Amino acid sequence: MELTAKFLEKESGQDALVTVTNCNVSPKFNRADIFITVLPKDKEGEVMQMLEKKLGQLRKYISENLKTKSVPVLKIEIDLGEKNRQRIEELLSSARGETRTRMPYGNRS
Repeated sequence: MELTAKFLEKESGQDALVTVTNCNVSPKFNRADIFITVLPKDKEGEVMQMLEKKLGQLRKYISENLKTKSVPVLKIEIDLGEKNRQRIEELLSSARGETRTRMPYGNRS
């Protein structure tokens, strides 16, 4: 995960912030799913296209910096779990704000 983050920091440019949020490696070490977030959100498509083009370079970078027999097949995805978590947090914050303003009226006897 750290090597992927370093590669992305070097390759993604300065117009988007790309964060590696998780990496799931298969038990046989033949596949790795790398989850990222991109800010601003409107740069997601552009970043994903760039990563698809540079996936071979990422595998090479990992092989040069990781002492292992082989590098797994890499798949990079937008972390929808993180996006959903952020949306839930926004909704909860909004609901808390509404609840606070309604509470005094609901507590009248």
